[in-house]
Amino acid sequence: MRGRLWPGLAAFLLTATPLAAQDAVTFRSPSGNIACAGHDDEGKPGVRCDLAAVSKRSLRRPADCDLDFGQAFFVAAASARGMAVCHGDTVADPEARVLPYGQDWRWKGLVCRSSPAGMRCVNARGAGFEISRERQRVF
Repeated sequence: MRGRLWPGLAAFLLTATPLAAQDAVTFRSPSGNIACAGHDDEGKPGVRCDLAAVSKRSLRRPADCDLDFGQAFFVAAASARGMAVCHGDTVADPEARVLPYGQDWRWKGLVCRSSPAGMRCVNARGAGFEISRERQRVF
């Protein structure tokens, strides 16, 4: 499923309305390089985080992705694995609250931890992603 959108996420991500104006919870890293949004699509919560800048891409672009790849990551509360997202948008919200380093964002079975090394988001099953300017990993 790497590079594919979670069912229901495509409609959410491709709407013309900015994410901040929709029913979503947004936050960002103190550096401003990582922006995240939690969204509940008909009882299926998930969190996506985007990198504004990437100095080294850790994941290979899927052959079927003709959009941006390598700077957007997603995990649903029910996912068995996090995923890199093939996308043409962003969840960045300049008005999002800052999640200070060392603190957690908890929402609907999802947890994201902000640190100087990047952002780590996981669900209760332990699936998720770790991202930073230098490294991106899904598990």
